[in-house]
Order: sequence, then structure tokens, then C-alpha cells
Amino acid sequence: MIIKNGKVFEEDGTFRIRDLYTENHKIVADESQVTDRTIIDAEGLLVLPGLVDIHSHGAVGHDFSDGDPEGLKEILRYEKSCGITSYCPTSMTLPRERLLKIFASVEEAGECGDGAVICGINMEGPFLDEKKRGAHETRYIRRPDGAFFRELNEASGNRVKLITVAPDAEGAMEFIDEFKDEVCISLGHTGADYETAAEALRRGACHVTHLYNAMMPLGHREPGLIGAALDDPKCMVELICDGIHIHPSVVRWTFAGFGPERVILISDSMMAAGMDNGRYQLGGQEVTVTNGKAVLKDGTIAGSAVCLLECLRRAVSFGIPLKEALFAASRNPARSIGIYGETGSLTVGKEADILLATPDLEIRKVL
Repeated sequence: MIIKNGKVFEEDGTFRIRDLYTENHKIVADESQVTDRTIIDAEGLLVLPGLVDIHSHGAVGHDFSDGDPEGLKEILRYEKSCGITSYCPTSMTLPRERLLKIFASVEEAGECGDGAVICGINMEGPFLDEKKRGAHETRYIRRPDGAFFRELNEASGNRVKLITVAPDAEGAMEFIDEFKDEVCISLGHTGADYETAAEALRRGACHVTHLYNAMMPLGHREPGLIGAALDDPKCMVELICDGIHIHPSVVRWTFAGFGPERVILISDSMMAAGMDNGRYQLGGQEVTVTNGKAVLKDGTIAGSAVCLLECLRRAVSFGIPLKEALFAASRNPARSIGIYGETGSLTVGKEADILLATPDLEIRKVL
């Protein structure tokens, strides 16, 4: 396939009008390597890498925590229609047997040819701090447990790419020591102070789960996890950019403070994404969505009701330069979970995960 005349988003963040060539869903160097001579005229359109959402619980009435392979396929189809070509279904804090079923559902779902590719699992619970549990249920929270993690990972076919650990939990540092080379360890859902968080990062954690949410706020005398993450140049941070979880001014401050290399846009979407206002479930708890805001019965914000594409658009509307927002929704998440060699940019040899979009980020075609 040949995509002609589009403004291609390059690895250096520039746009260049050029042709792009694909063969067997791989990006190739030139026309001589193309056997499918189909031509797509992309004049006036942006040619973008597919988006990578590494933190999402569900969409279109389905939740990964349902443990339903067919429901997971519906989520993947919806995500791809929104330009998300790589996707990490994200778990909640639930009982052991239910989590085993949920993780096994990824293997049962197999490859969904018309949907986003599952590039890994994000294990958000249960190794959390109950004081900062957010939408997670207290009764199922447990201390970091290597044997339990391995059991769940094996049930999924060893597909866990990202795991949240509260660094102030008993055994957290030892868990980080043991697994830092096997999985991306993210700090979150924690009341940890600066010193504890900095020690966890020094030991090998390298990621923060939805920065600002479910952690101590940044204080000028007690900077907490936010300050520790800012000080560690290797640490990448997730940002829910729905305009509800974080004020636009803080979104701008985060990109300026952490820099465009370290910010990752996520949706943290729940089953209400792509649906109308109403009542839904998240990890077994009732959530009410009103005007796009999802809350538990006690008023706690419970994930978002928008997809990553909408978060990307909103980031740009908040004043984030387009190239920085695009990096945060494609390159940076791919790097964070170790798949940038396969996707996340329009580079020869990578998967041909390609979006054709208008300059205002309306999707015209997903390849």
C-alpha cells in the first residue's frame, strides 16, 4: 500500500509531505518493496502513528475486569475505531480467583484482527495503599506478593507489562528489587513521602500511575511522590487529560516541568467511554456518569469516560504543542513498556499502525 501526499509525523516531531510505503502491515523503505499497489491519497491530512493507551479499564459497556473475552474484543474494536492501535487492558483490585479469570481472558480472546492489538496488561491493583485506594476496594488490597504476581502473569501468558506498587506498602522495596528487570514498575495509589518514593525509584521503579491522582499533593515542604518523580530523569509519568482529573494549567505545568520525553497521556477509561450518561460498573463498584464525569457513590472520581484520542485533542486545546501531545500518546507510552521497537512511530521496519487525520485530529482512516 502507498499513502501519498500526506503530512507525515516524523520521529523528530516535524511534519513532512512525503509518501509512505507499507507491505504486510510493516512500514518499508520505498516503492520497490511494495506488492500491494493500492494508493491512498492523503492530501490535506496528517499521517500519524497509531495511539498507544497503556492504562484503560474498558469502553462501550464492557470492562476488562468482567473477564469476558468477547467483551474484551468489543473494547479492542472500539479503541481501534478511535485511533488506538496498541492497548493495555487494565485490571482492578479484586479477589484472587476473579483476577485469575480476568488475566486468563486475554489468552482466550486471542488476536482480534479488526481491533487494537493487546500489547500487554496493566496490573493496577491490588498492591496499593488503602489510604489512597481511589476507586479500588479496600477489602481486596494486599501487600506486594511476588508469588501472586507470577501466578497472575502466567495465567495471562506472561503478558503483564506494567504493575502499580505503593512504595510505602510492606514488602514493596523487596518486590521492586525482585521484579524491576521483568516488568515496568509504576508507583501510585500511595501516601508515600518524598524519601520513600525516591528510594523506590532508586531501586528500579521508573513510572508513576496517573500523576497527581491517588497520591499526596505536591507541597513545598513535603513534595511526596510528585517531587521524587520530577527529580528522577528516568521516571515517566501518566497524565489523565480529560479536563476533569487535572486542571488544564497543571497539564501545561507538567509538560513544561517533566519535558516532552517523560509525559504519557492515558485515558484511564472505564466502560462508560463511548456511551451516554448513566450508571455503570468499575471493578464491581457502581459509577455514575454525568456530563462526562464518572464518580463513585461517595463522590470519588472513578476513571474517565473518554478515549485516548479525546485526551489527545483536549491536551492540544489546553495549549500543549501538537508534536508534544502526539509523542505523549504514541512514542512515550511505547517506550515505557518496551515496545517502541515495534510501534509508536512511522519508522521503517515497524508495524504499519497508521492514522489519517484532519489537522484538528478528526480520524479519517485507521490502517
